[in-house]
Amino acid sequence: MKIPRRAFLQLATSAAALASVPHVARGQGYPARPVRLVVGYAPGGPADVLARLLGQWLSERLGEQIIVENRPGAGTNIATEAVVHAPPDGYTLLFTSAANFINATLYEKLPFNFMRDIAPVASLSREPNVMVVHPSLPARTVAQFIAYAQDNPGKITMASGGIGASSHVSGELFKMLTSIDMVHVPYRGAGPALTALLGGQVQVYFSPMTTAIEHVREGKLRALAVTTVARSPVLPDIPAVREYVPDYEASQLYGIGAPRQTSSEIVLKLNADLNAFIADPAIKARLADLGHTRLGGSPADFEKLIAAETEKWGRVVKFSGARAD
Repeated sequence: MKIPRRAFLQLATSAAALASVPHVARGQGYPARPVRLVVGYAPGGPADVLARLLGQWLSERLGEQIIVENRPGAGTNIATEAVVHAPPDGYTLLFTSAANFINATLYEKLPFNFMRDIAPVASLSREPNVMVVHPSLPARTVAQFIAYAQDNPGKITMASGGIGASSHVSGELFKMLTSIDMVHVPYRGAGPALTALLGGQVQVYFSPMTTAIEHVREGKLRALAVTTVARSPVLPDIPAVREYVPDYEASQLYGIGAPRQTSSEIVLKLNADLNAFIADPAIKARLADLGHTRLGGSPADFEKLIAAETEKWGRVVKFSGARAD
């Protein structure tokens, strides 16, 4: 059937107008180009490993490349600020961590407000720290460690990966709940802190599990406890701190955020994709190998978690008196 010229021109005009509508507005077209996932840590660390695992999986699922962009510095604040000021179109995402919740109190002035300026998309997982001591320390349990610290106030040195790092506030929470005195020795990152512990320059370190586990298995360090609520399947014979210290829980919490004005359609689509990611059997096995506890849930669930973590770490930072340089 031959279409009249006037009708043909009307159809062509309508088609051209539809093609000019952004893919985001049409919903099902997102993503139509590569998406940046901004990570506030250097390549190779635990956060980067998880971000790249996610990026590869999402790239295959969405049919568009997820570009992991490492922007370390200022305790993840450089990365966060970059995402806060990015267009809210779903093409720039933030890999969030406990640092985002700690920094709200640690830094006196920030050019953004994390809870106000970042839209929660989904939580991914918790990674425990592990309380490790140098073998020369005469304590084989958390109870023995507390007793030793009480008998030797101010003589135990506690390493951390830097002021405000997860390893630092994990130790400060332990101090707060047990009323013991330890001397904080900050280092420039998890690697130097672990090296100092291995060399006996310090006595205890609330280390990320992934960096300490092989040293524990080789007997170079002694693990007293993991910092999550329950024991870790990676170290099933090691108790949780909570078994000795009620209400103790400290972990690296990972998730995904976006600029606050990102449309709810995009946020909900990404939320479904991220929940599918942590439910994938291969990903579940990989996260278990890394010692992670899977989370997930709705954006509202993540928002509540962010509020609770920010309040909790705010109390610990105030207790410690820590301030970012």
